[in-house]
Amino acid sequence: MGDDFAKNISIVGVGGTLRPGSSTEQAVRAVLRHAAAGGAKATMFSGPSLNFPMYVHGKSELSDDILGFIGALRSADAIVLGSPAYHGGISGLIKNALDYTEEMSHDARVYFDGRAVGCVATGAGWQGANTTMNALRSVVHSLRGWPSPMGIALNSQEPLFDSKGDPLRPEVDNQFLIMARQLVDFAATRRYAMGQGGQQRMRESSPSL
Repeated sequence: MGDDFAKNISIVGVGGTLRPGSSTEQAVRAVLRHAAAGGAKATMFSGPSLNFPMYVHGKSELSDDILGFIGALRSADAIVLGSPAYHGGISGLIKNALDYTEEMSHDARVYFDGRAVGCVATGAGWQGANTTMNALRSVVHSLRGWPSPMGIALNSQEPLFDSKGDPLRPEVDNQFLIMARQLVDFAATRRYAMGQGGQQRMRESSPSL
């Protein structure tokens, strides 16, 4: 596979809380930094930039901020989703932001179709973090995305990041690196396949439903 297919991969991060610099936001940003170091174009939507009105299908007014968010997801080759554990599930802030992907339900590339998606969860304990990571993966399946093999659950009661947002432990940073590589590799492989006429072959071989 030529290097050109791995260049300019667009990866979008979505995650955090209304508190800037939360551990969830820092974790998603860490994955994006590794992806950008490999040549990807990274865009981050952190908690404060996801503070949208409650989504109501067919009735929600789409502000410029919301249209920018949806547009970034539409053009993304890969996505990173991050949520804190709220009572064993995804936070309302992140779930509501993901509900706006319903605006992508009639796209030619529906929802997250054909995109690798990394799932990152933080919680004040391992149980909540792991439950939330699995909840994120279920949402990704429902949105027709491909959860990356590496899923990351972090116990936020343990020190994770320094004042600059850099991971404190090499083994944690290595998880971010592995996820970034998997996302970029998947996106580059798909781009290569589509560039070799794979999209036409896929249409021709797909059964009628």
